[in-house]
Amino acid sequence: MSEKRIALGLRNITKVFGDKYANKNVSLDVYHGEILSVLGENGSGKTSLMNVVAGIYTPDYGQIFIDGKEVSINSPKDAFSFNVGMIHQHFKLVDVFSATENIVLGIDDGGFDLKKAREKIVQIAEKYGFIIDPDKKIYDMSVSEKQTVEIIRVLYRGADILILDEPTAVLTPQETKVLFNVLRRMRDDGKSIIIITHKLHEVLSLSDRVAVLRKGEYAGTVITSQTNEKELTELMVGGKADLNIHRDEPKNAATRLTVSGINCKNREGVTVLKDVSFEAKAGEILGIAGIAGSGQRELLEAIAGLQKLEDGEVVYIDPKTHEKENLRNKTPLEIREMGVRLSFVPEDRLGMGLVGNMGIVDNMMLRSYRKGHSMFVSRKEPKNLADEIIDRLHIVTPDAETPVRRLSGGNVQKVLVGREIAAAPTVLMAAYPVRGLDIGASHTIYDLLNEQKKKGVAVIFVGEDLDVLIELCDRIMVLSGGAVSGIVNGRQTTKEEIGLLMTKSKEESANEQ
Repeated sequence: MSEKRIALGLRNITKVFGDKYANKNVSLDVYHGEILSVLGENGSGKTSLMNVVAGIYTPDYGQIFIDGKEVSINSPKDAFSFNVGMIHQHFKLVDVFSATENIVLGIDDGGFDLKKAREKIVQIAEKYGFIIDPDKKIYDMSVSEKQTVEIIRVLYRGADILILDEPTAVLTPQETKVLFNVLRRMRDDGKSIIIITHKLHEVLSLSDRVAVLRKGEYAGTVITSQTNEKELTELMVGGKADLNIHRDEPKNAATRLTVSGINCKNREGVTVLKDVSFEAKAGEILGIAGIAGSGQRELLEAIAGLQKLEDGEVVYIDPKTHEKENLRNKTPLEIREMGVRLSFVPEDRLGMGLVGNMGIVDNMMLRSYRKGHSMFVSRKEPKNLADEIIDRLHIVTPDAETPVRRLSGGNVQKVLVGREIAAAPTVLMAAYPVRGLDIGASHTIYDLLNEQKKKGVAVIFVGEDLDVLIELCDRIMVLSGGAVSGIVNGRQTTKEEIGLLMTKSKEESANEQ
């Protein structure tokens, strides 16, 4: 790499929020014609550092060099003037506009010609291998199509340095493969590409070098072809790490929950679940896979009593009496008063899960408030539980009374999972419980789910990383367009098989049987 020219140079970049260092004296280089992955645990400063480069944050100290010349970047507009563009994890597109309209939106050049813009977009697409319809409205696009619009938008503005934040988080394996091929073409054309990701296998398959941050500081850079997952993880955490996800064979896998032919509409009246049927068994982890928006969230909310069903049944089978209870359209309180021990870790951590302005103790009390007969509830038991969860899950917090909104995303998730597990459920549902978490925090969650499995709990796990689903889950149910397109054995399936099921209709699956 020594013969390559430096496109982006960072020297002693420091960014402080309050009394906390997000980045401290970080120095690294990005070359022309390379893909650099930026790794680090949650809170290590990856996104903060890239936001400095993209002009979203202004550094408190340090220097930025573009092609060897020191520059000042104080806004995204400044960044674009130096040919730097960032593609964020959450897209910033106008739904009612076409791809072309979104791409040219905000360009201050005294007006634009949509016909010429369209021609330029087609040229960019052909050059790098993008698949795009310039006239298609955003609201008609898939997630991968929207991402394509975002990438072409920064290329249209002349970006030579591109930063992508978790670009594969909501893509199928097939879509990820297409994206990687496009990024390689861009690299071969001389572009400098920086990728923030948690997926080590993707880092190893795509990047040329890997820069690692640890607790806001630069920990080192390695050549991808000369490293492995274990070394990268140890560089991130600063010590030894166990990357294995342990999976025991299910024992006494009695059916705990039967879902039969359920149909559900969302708040806009659109059908989001179509004739979904499956069983969740004690002592196993049932994974649920699917492209974002395929009905995963609505399915768990329907079981938990948060979504109304149009048709079908959700039947709970008591592990002691073996009696069946129909949970259809029961509220969460009614489900609990029926004696059903069902816990739900929702996707929305600080909305449906925890109250952000409350401390950990008060959030523990929310789970047990209805058990009391008085408005004055003892804080002793919730305080003991909060302290136990903080200690066991290594939650970083000043104390148990600190509002959870002040905690990092990983620590908030640990509080939520710990609280629901403490309720001693017989069915535990978790929607994206490791989304945005670093590898250490993620493995803590996997271990907790496996502990519940060993105790005979029926665990339903909605995840987006197919490698994790295959390693962790005993069976994997795939949703496509709100319908079940297949249920596969986690020990025998492949990412490619699941990826195909993620884009298949129920009718296509039925025709193959």
